[in-house]
Amino acid sequence: MTMHTDRRPRRRHAVRGAVLLAAALLAPATASAQDGAFAWRGRIAAGRAIEIKGVSGDIRAVAATGDEVVVRAVKHARRSDPEEVTFDVVEHNGGVTICAVYPSPRAGRENECRPGGGGRMETRDNDVKVDFTVEVPRHVRFIGRNVNGGVQAESLTADVEAYTVNGGIEVSTAGIAKAKTVNGGIIARLGRADWVDDLEFETVNGGITIELPATVDADIRAKTVNGGISTDFPLQVQGRFSSREIRGVLGNGGRRLEIATVNGSIRLRRGS
Repeated sequence: MTMHTDRRPRRRHAVRGAVLLAAALLAPATASAQDGAFAWRGRIAAGRAIEIKGVSGDIRAVAATGDEVVVRAVKHARRSDPEEVTFDVVEHNGGVTICAVYPSPRAGRENECRPGGGGRMETRDNDVKVDFTVEVPRHVRFIGRNVNGGVQAESLTADVEAYTVNGGIEVSTAGIAKAKTVNGGIIARLGRADWVDDLEFETVNGGITIELPATVDADIRAKTVNGGISTDFPLQVQGRFSSREIRGVLGNGGRRLEIATVNGSIRLRRGS
């Protein structure tokens, strides 16, 4: 696969790519960087993922009208130099990972863009914010990983994973979703309930609202410290009943669903 990058003279706004997969996985993609903005577009095979990794700023994903993934990013800052933040595009067997790469701390290792939980994304004394907008076609999974900022996915069709530290998460998909944050609430609307691995929604400071399909079979554990728990589903409670911790069975049970917060309420809603 060939990656074409438009490099403008006298600009430090770099785009770097690592091609690690067969050309059959992705159609030729293009990337460009100019005037403080970044853009990438390309086709990703069904079932593969577009993964966005940010440090500061918001990540927003919307449904694409065509069959190409389109990623746009805009940088802004009050005192730091936006040109010091670059973008890496890493193509791999699972899809494409795009990172906002900040200057590495002087005494630390170099920041590195890698898929999933790999790589290194540290920064100090840098107030550059990067806001991503991603157009996601049908059957392409979306993964958003952030540190200081929210993650939002609107009306997608495939599975979604959303993670941040300081920010809220809102997901709406016809597929399956999972989400974790520390300081922020979680709202997730799932269109399918046939997940295989354990499904987890977790925060520390914030409420959690999960909307599931009308028919769902799952073993659920929901726990809060400062808040309440409510559900639209008939629930077979196991063990001692508590308004702050519930272990029970939805439908015929089987799949595991874990919902946990410390400061906030948990709401389990029944979709259509």
